[in-house]
This record gives sequence, C-alpha cells and structure tokens, in this order.
Amino acid sequence: MALMVLCIYTVYSARPCAIFRPMRLTLKHQIILAPAAVLLLMALLLAFLQYTYWDLSRKRQEARNLGTVFVALAEAELATQRMHSLLMQLGGEPLVDVRCFGELNGLYEHLDGATGRILQILPLPEQSRTLLRQAVADLNPELGIDVDRFNAAIVMLRPELGSLSELIQRQREKLRGLHSQDVDELVDHTAFVSIVVLGSAIVVGIFLSMYFGRRILRRVKELSDSAGRVAAGDLTPPPAPAQVHDELDALALAINHMTDRLLRVVGTEKLLEGAEEERRRIAMDIHDQTLADLASVLRGIQEVRCEGECKNGVARIEEDLRRAIGNLREVMDNLHPQTLDILGLGPALESHLERHLSKPDLPPYHLYISPRVDTLPLSRAARLALYRIALEAIHNVIKHAQASRYEVNLDRRENDLILSIEDNGNGFDPRAVPTSGHRGLYNIRERAKTIGAEVSWGASRFTSGTRFELTLPLPDAGQGA
Repeated sequence: MALMVLCIYTVYSARPCAIFRPMRLTLKHQIILAPAAVLLLMALLLAFLQYTYWDLSRKRQEARNLGTVFVALAEAELATQRMHSLLMQLGGEPLVDVRCFGELNGLYEHLDGATGRILQILPLPEQSRTLLRQAVADLNPELGIDVDRFNAAIVMLRPELGSLSELIQRQREKLRGLHSQDVDELVDHTAFVSIVVLGSAIVVGIFLSMYFGRRILRRVKELSDSAGRVAAGDLTPPPAPAQVHDELDALALAINHMTDRLLRVVGTEKLLEGAEEERRRIAMDIHDQTLADLASVLRGIQEVRCEGECKNGVARIEEDLRRAIGNLREVMDNLHPQTLDILGLGPALESHLERHLSKPDLPPYHLYISPRVDTLPLSRAARLALYRIALEAIHNVIKHAQASRYEVNLDRRENDLILSIEDNGNGFDPRAVPTSGHRGLYNIRERAKTIGAEVSWGASRFTSGTRFELTLPLPDAGQGA
C-alpha cells in the first residue's frame, strides 16, 4: 500500500519528476520497473501465503502429536490396568503360570513403547520423566515377579498417567477449537490480503507504466519533432542535455551533434555553390563584355592600312592582342568551363585533358569515359563538383606523384557513379598528410561531401602508385536532376 501511495504521489504531484530526478534511471530500467514492481508484490504475496501455510502445517503437526500422545496414554493406561488385574489374580502364589508371565511380558512391551512415545513427544519436566522411566522399569517382568514392587510401581504410575491424560485432553480440546477458528480466520485473512496485494500490484503496475511511458513518449516526441524540423530544412540544433543519463539523452546529444555537423556541411555547400556561381557570372561577364571589346579592338587593328615600320608594329600589336584573348579564354575556362554546360561532364574532361595535359613534358594518360555517363541525371552542381575533383586529383598526380603514366576512368557501377584516377608514381598515405598546406585533399573531401559522394585513396593496380576513387550514389530512375 505504501508503494502504491508513493507511485500515485509521484504521478500526480506538482513536481512529477522530483523523486526520480536525483537518480535518473536508464531507459531499459524504466521499461522494466513496472513489471518488476508487480513481480515484487506478487513475490511478497507468495511469501506471505507460504508463511501462513507453514504456520498452519505446524499447528496441524502439533495436533497430530497430541493425538499420538493421547493414544499412547490410553494404551499405557490399559496396559497398566491389565497388569494390575493379573497381579491381583496371582495374589501370593509362589509359582507363576507361563501364560500369565507371557501376557505380563507383552503388556510391559506395550507399556514401554507407549511411554517411550510420550517421553519423545511431550516436553515434560525432568522429575516427571524420571518418575515414568522408574515406574516402567519396575514393571519389567524380566526382573522377577515381585507383587509388592509391581503394586508400588502401579500406584506411582497410574496417577501420573491420569494427570497427563487430563492435560492432553484439555490441550486437544483447546487446539481443536483454535484450529477450527484459525482455519476460518486464515481463509478470510488470506483472501483479504491476496485481494489487496493483487489490487495494489495492478495499480502500481498501471501507474508506473503510465508515468514512465508518458515520460518516455514525451521525450521521444521531442526528439522526433527535432528530427522532423531538421529534415524539413530547419537546421536549428535541438538543445543538448547537460548530462547523459540514459539512451534518449544519448540520442538527443547525437541529433544535436548531427545537426551541428549538417550546418557546417550545408554552410560549406552554400559557400562552394556561391563561389561557383560567382565564377560563372565573372566568366559570363568576361565573355560578354571584355572579350567582345577586345574582339572589336582586334577588328579595328586588322582594318588599319599602313606600310613599313608601322605595319610591323600593327602586326605585333595584333599578335599580342590575340595572345591576350587566348589567355583570357583560358581564364574563363578555369573560372567556369563552358564545355561542361554545353557538352556535359565527359566531353569537358576530355577537352581539358587534350588542350592542357597532352604535352610532351607531361606524363601520358589513358582516358575512359563510359557512354552511359552523359545520360545520368546529374545536377549542375554535381557535374561541376565532379569536374573540379577530377582536375584536382589529376593535378596532384602531375605535381606530386612523379608518375610516368596515369589512367582516368569515369563509369557507372550498378547504382553508383565511379570516378577513379590511378598512377604508377610514388604513392602516399592520405592519413599521414597534414591538413595545413594541403588544401587540395581538403577541397576534394569538402566538394565530395556537398554532393553526397565518398572518396578514398588506396594502392594502385600498378607495381607502385596510388588509386583515387570517388563513389557517388545515383538518384533513383525517373528522379529528376
């Protein structure tokens, strides 16, 4: 009952968590607390019933012992009376009939056995026990038929047996009444206690389940709402618990850290997208304005008609202007490759390699681009990120690997797009490369994160060198870019 009152107070008090706040239970303990409390109350009920049954069994055993003593007293009394009758018949005869002697011997055995059971069961005073043993020993026919000794022993034994019989009879009557009364009270008491304990167990289980269930569901709903807001685009981190007490606190802390990291990833993605958009705008401005102006100047110079030294000067100016236009176009291509928007990822890579990396002083390469790549539903951001990552990885091979050849592969493997660049150079361990001073690897990782790709560096299939691989999960069929 006290436990039930405590649970009710816990659920409906003004501060429902006050009792459990100092020592918050783990989630699994909160879940099993209600059935554990019910099982504890049921165990206490079983212990009470077991004790009650033991007490009843003890009283029944006591009643059986009194019955055994009563029968033994009756047997001893009958044996004593019969022995007294036989002694009266014998009188003062000097010779004893064999049959009388045998009967006396049999009666003595019954008397000895009955008194032995009495002394074994009854907790008699030592004086009474000594008197009984002495009287029975004096009635032993094996010691000789001495009528005076027998009469003295019977006179000493019969009053003691009579008093014991009266005592046992009173105890039996008293125990019989108490037994009947105890059984009725026991049934009523046991039924009442069983109903109270079962009812308390049900109430305690319900209230503990309600309290912890409501508490767990409220916290789960808060976490679910936080995750839903993050999924909907609201990247406000949910509050992190000051201390991790259970699994839900650990989940809340994980969601907080995940949201914080997602904020950084999204911030990086937005920054890269903004930078690429600005580069694209600058390239368009250069193309639409600066190149147009330079082309107009070039046409004006080409229309100039002069002879001699003047003609040579105009030719030099025209050549310098053409070189400047070419350099400006290269700058435009580095800012934002137009071939990527016009032709696609594969042709843009192929064009860049042919125009810039097919020189005699650079290592030869092998390029393979699957025809299925151009049909993939890649967004403009994904195509641009893949293009920049491929160029950065190729630049690292040329600058650091000291390779004599390398291979560039762009292919589709089931539901993934695979970009791999493999060389036969020195090789390196990317984990041993410090972050500071090596922006190339950092840029590759950050660009891959913005499009949801994974990058890895491993051993090359050549005898030496490094294999760079990017894996981009492709959107489902029918999903737009």
